[in-house]
Amino acid sequence: MIALGGKMIPWYTVQRNLACIQRTVGGVRWTSSCRLAPLLTASPVRALIDDKISIRGHFLPPRCPVTVCAQMQSDDGDLWEAFAHFNTNVNGTVNLTRDPSVGGSYLGCEPMGLLWGLQPAPWAREGLRLRKKKVETPYVMLMSLLKGHVSPSERPSTELAALTAERWYMAPGVRRIEIRQNGVVGTLFLPPGPGPFPAMLDLWGMGGGLVEYRSALFASRGYASFSLAYIGHKDLPGPQNRINVGDPYFKSAFKLLQDHPQVYPDRIGIIGLSFGVYLTLRLASHSDIKPSCLICINGPAGSTIKLADADGRTEQIENDQKYWTYDDQGNVSFRAVSLPVNLSPESKVKLEHLTCPLMYIVGEDDLSASSIENANLIEETLSAAGKSQLFTRLSYPGAGHLIEPPYTPNSRASLWSVKPQKLVTLWGGHLAPHAAAQEDSWKKILEFMETNLRH
Repeated sequence: MIALGGKMIPWYTVQRNLACIQRTVGGVRWTSSCRLAPLLTASPVRALIDDKISIRGHFLPPRCPVTVCAQMQSDDGDLWEAFAHFNTNVNGTVNLTRDPSVGGSYLGCEPMGLLWGLQPAPWAREGLRLRKKKVETPYVMLMSLLKGHVSPSERPSTELAALTAERWYMAPGVRRIEIRQNGVVGTLFLPPGPGPFPAMLDLWGMGGGLVEYRSALFASRGYASFSLAYIGHKDLPGPQNRINVGDPYFKSAFKLLQDHPQVYPDRIGIIGLSFGVYLTLRLASHSDIKPSCLICINGPAGSTIKLADADGRTEQIENDQKYWTYDDQGNVSFRAVSLPVNLSPESKVKLEHLTCPLMYIVGEDDLSASSIENANLIEETLSAAGKSQLFTRLSYPGAGHLIEPPYTPNSRASLWSVKPQKLVTLWGGHLAPHAAAQEDSWKKILEFMETNLRH
């Protein structure tokens, strides 16, 4: 390694790209006109999904237009891409942490814009949403430095340099354990080491299946986390378009965490997104379940589906479409379904029974749930019960329904179902403000967990 321009560069790189070769022949000094080849760097090239990376271009002509492009295949094989236009400085460098994009997928100085700005390629399938299905493998990002201000779809373009970077949900040493125990279906993630660890019970929405990536990231940050399936999974009772498990199922999942030898039994929180908010609140309102904290993201305080019994099992999702609304393209919004006035009285959670700190996160452009109205209901009910100190609200203008871990792209709409009818559902959210909401809320989620689960 040698120092070049304040950076440590491998000697073989300098040999290969030597900028100025001087030699003496017959007493005359000759100087070559070759220059260092353009170089694209990212640091670190292997990182967790919520880690920032620094992307830079070096050895370029001064004050020239360049494009930095990111491309990645999802676990389903679909291509996602983002690009940004820059002008190099007088030294022939571009630094995404410092320099503003003047065009492309985002504008201005956004160090992580190439990641949260990813969108399906122009020829991709309709209604895509990026979700990690195989958490034991990374997203592999191909980043390239292109000549001029171009769009990736405008091939051919001159590639000046390229690199690959890995984005992980699972840190080295995190353990992934499939759980099929006493009818409970989920995946437990444990941090490296013997423990015991504070823990989270992780509940998603009515999209169903088993969503693991948030739990994997929690474990990478030092928390045991149990991602729980409750609808639309082959190992659960059918049919898959309704909830066929009730309160005993969710209590069993919580107690499974409590009884685990590597979990602190009195340091367990619950996190829910969308319908998972209702389940989080419902579970925490039972006197025999005592979580240490609750995190609720854009969801209702009652069931948006008609209940089939007192334990919380439901009828089929599609049975009641009274409050579904549609935009001009025929995309469906479920927002009005969860307005507190439209929730069935028997399903509303007895919020006054809550006893632990609750953080409610609102995307103000949520098109799938009436998040502002439900946050108001929760805050007013706790205040009336003399428990206002338990409630914390985070509210984000321009953010949509799917507030997830940071530096991941938002889908404003995506395919909801193919049968019995094809439906594209509206989530809301605009790329830049949604990305800002994800970054800020994730930081505050981890701080909230640190305060309530480690102290």
